[in-house]
Amino acid sequence: MSSVRDRQRAAARAKLEREMAERSEAARLKRRQRSQIGLVAGGVLLTVVLVWVIVANAGGDGKSTATPTASAAAGTAACVWNPLVDPSATPKPSLPAGIKDVGTPATTVPATGTQTVTLDTNLGKIEFAMDLTKTPCTAASITHLAGKKYYDGTGCHRLVTQISALQCGDPAGDGTGGPTYRFASENLPTGKRPAYGVGDVAMANADNAEQGITDTNGSQFFFVYGQSELPANYTLVGHVTAGLDIIKSVGAAGDDGAFAQQAGGGHPKKKITFKTVTVSAPTAATPTS
Repeated sequence: MSSVRDRQRAAARAKLEREMAERSEAARLKRRQRSQIGLVAGGVLLTVVLVWVIVANAGGDGKSTATPTASAAAGTAACVWNPLVDPSATPKPSLPAGIKDVGTPATTVPATGTQTVTLDTNLGKIEFAMDLTKTPCTAASITHLAGKKYYDGTGCHRLVTQISALQCGDPAGDGTGGPTYRFASENLPTGKRPAYGVGDVAMANADNAEQGITDTNGSQFFFVYGQSELPANYTLVGHVTAGLDIIKSVGAAGDDGAFAQQAGGGHPKKKITFKTVTVSAPTAATPTS
């Protein structure tokens, strides 16, 4: 009888150990996902840190004071473009590696209608629509960069399959690149569940509220091509209207794990590059999605 009770106790103990191990693994995966979520724009974090040091040495505090869409004339918005390097510093600090200077957008921009971004890629055409009533400054930045051919010849440098995100828009091609300015977030989907759905397009950033780092939007953006548990921390700038199958095919091919030990994910195994990126003039229609 004792032998039977011993076996029962051993079985119960083994079951408990298995359950504890499973809970521990689930907690580990959850922590890892949170880490990946927080670092969707992790590739640009290095640039932001370097820039903060430059600004701080020039007398700044490294914190943005931008207002995303201050009211301007009817049908327009006022945008603030924060320089990476203090323009009053003498001598003028050098730009970090990967930063491409193509000037800044206008400060007063359209805030009504829609625009279509067309990416002519090596895999076919992708299009997404931007609602200027929700993201006037973000749309103005993308329009400015596209007009300067900033995105031409770039592509998508990072794929994170765990959160179905394909990150693009870096001229350096390694996650450290961007323009010479940063700007505030707009249209954070705080009331949307999930915050980002299939086909959504959002801006990558390196915000860190605990460290007081905000308003770090630049040129990088990401496509959501599947189920994702991302928090509503990234400007929802648009939605794919054509070419979602192309994005999904890149996601299905997987990544090389190059960033697995840092920000998560890696380079897409199926390479996608942008031949040209163009943006249409604003139209009166507002997208329903």
